Amino acid sequence: QLPSLAGASGCLNGPPLDAQQLRGKVVLVDFWTYSCINCLRALPHVRQWYERYREHGLVVVGVHAPEFAFERDVRNVQRAVEDLGVSWPVALDNDFAIWRGFDNRYWPAHYFIDAQGRIRAHHFGEGNYKESERIIRRLLREAGNVLPGDASAAAIARGAVERAPDMGNLRSPETYIGHARAENFASPGGQRAGSVFDYAVPPVLRLNQGALAGRWVVGEEDARLQQAGGRIAFRFHARDLHLVLAPQASGQPVRF
Repeated sequence: QLPSLAGASGCLNGPPLDAQQLRGKVVLVDFWTYSCINCLRALPHVRQWYERYREHGLVVVGVHAPEFAFERDVRNVQRAVEDLGVSWPVALDNDFAIWRGFDNRYWPAHYFIDAQGRIRAHHFGEGNYKESERIIRRLLREAGNVLPGDASAAAIARGAVERAPDMGNLRSPETYIGHARAENFASPGGQRAGSVFDYAVPPVLRLNQGALAGRWVVGEEDARLQQAGGRIAFRFHARDLHLVLAPQASGQPVRF
């Protein structure tokens, strides 16, 4: 059965959806967070399903479950929702109440619920989009809905951040700079957690090694540059590199 969608700390793009509103509807629950590149690359497909089937019985509910502290700020989430063109309801799950209700463990995660409120399928991570759409169409037909054409056109990415990865050319994993999850940090002397320190980049970086240069404070989830002229060095093998970067609390833009 569909776990409760209650427990969210708020809902963007309209009031929270209750059981009455979802009765008789096919529901796609999309767990995501706005700085997760895997979530962003799945977004064109969720957007397409919403636009294609919302008049045919499909309800999409986004559940924003933050991976990092800055993703708990409702202003940041609202800005991301607007920038990414997310027009369906998004529940703010800062306390992971909905996440625990689904016993979820992944970003992104899609749960497909039929018109009787039963979870009929799920998919974790990117990919398998054609099969996911087939599931949506099957559940909508079971609920008595008349559907548009047999197959949808290719999903359209809104900018490079949503572009599908080049999996055949990918040899570098997701990498963290904060000391709680950092790996392969190569600056001489290692990281000095929570302290101001002058870092340097070694003469050679092997594949998937990273380093800092300049004066930084490395926290659990991030590294904060203390004066202009710092560097982040990372040797990677992929078509694209995405960096989560933010200005100081003042909100003033930072040249990089």
